[in-house]
Amino acid sequence: MSGTTTPMLPAQVSIVVPILNERDNVGILVDRLRALLDGLAWEIVFVDDDSKDGTGGVLRELARQDPRVRGLRRVGRRGLSSACIEGVLATSAPYVVIMDGDLQHDETILPRMVAALRGGADLVVGSRYTGSGGVGDWDARRAWMSRFATRLSAMVNKCNLSDPMSGFFGFTRELFDEALPRLSGLGFKLLLDMCSSVDRKLTVVEEPYGFRSRAHGESKLDSLVAWEFLMLLADKSFGRVIPARFLAFMLVGGSGVFVHMAALWTLLAVADLSFAAAQTGASFVAMTSNFALNNALTYRDRRLTGRRLVLGLLSFYAVCSAGTVANVGAASYLFGTAQQSWWLSGFAGVVIGSVWNYAMTSIFTWRK
Repeated sequence: MSGTTTPMLPAQVSIVVPILNERDNVGILVDRLRALLDGLAWEIVFVDDDSKDGTGGVLRELARQDPRVRGLRRVGRRGLSSACIEGVLATSAPYVVIMDGDLQHDETILPRMVAALRGGADLVVGSRYTGSGGVGDWDARRAWMSRFATRLSAMVNKCNLSDPMSGFFGFTRELFDEALPRLSGLGFKLLLDMCSSVDRKLTVVEEPYGFRSRAHGESKLDSLVAWEFLMLLADKSFGRVIPARFLAFMLVGGSGVFVHMAALWTLLAVADLSFAAAQTGASFVAMTSNFALNNALTYRDRRLTGRRLVLGLLSFYAVCSAGTVANVGAASYLFGTAQQSWWLSGFAGVVIGSVWNYAMTSIFTWRK
């Protein structure tokens, strides 16, 4: 890849590309943009979630050859939406385009997208479901899931889009700054997050494109993308009243009740332990299950690994043990001193303990 002698001008367009393990694709994408955006003051900001395949080294070499190439490395954080948000915050360009780094988005429509933004559009979306657009070689299951998610998104989407689940879109700096205070940053669909975070009618342009097959690397989509999508819908629907993370934390806590009872029966009936020993063991089994599920689901974007996983589990034990004390203490006080009914006292204790556990684990276990 050759260098460039193009004089550096303030970027008018910034291409923000969230990546993870895309060593073989980033150079190809930069070469294509050089040829495609000739004569335009542009830059590309790669937001790398600490790739382990050498992507960081490739990015540094590209940046040494061309100052329009920039790399932002994130350590200990994951998530497409949050990566895109950080990438946009790292640039001052008046127009921004979000696209993937796996070459599946058709970069040839970029000039038309930029022209639409310069012509007065607030938002321009690369759409697979309008005009000549298409989903490429997707199988029937993936195509159906995409269509179903598109219909579900109507619950919170305030923009009239054929493809609100697109990951290929551009917007003005003014629109981003307007939406920013309300962005959740959850999941992988920033477009839907933005469209549900503004109250005014937007000027929207859709550009059809055909989704390509991946040539290098592996897809980052996994079985939990549906969970992330539901978390986003929950946050945009009633997140101002009850945080979506808290709801997820409570759901996990509810599953812990069943785990506790199953472990208690096993330790009593199979291991033949005393009730006190079995109850203690079951409590730790339930807490371990809750920690694992919260790490995988509730705090998926901050999930702990390695040494931090062990330390996080120990802090989770400590916080939840204190939460149990708060639960019992509050319930006992209400039942004995305030003369409340047993069920109301018990429920209040559960709420107090749950809020304690959620707040303290957010601070000490899954802190940012």
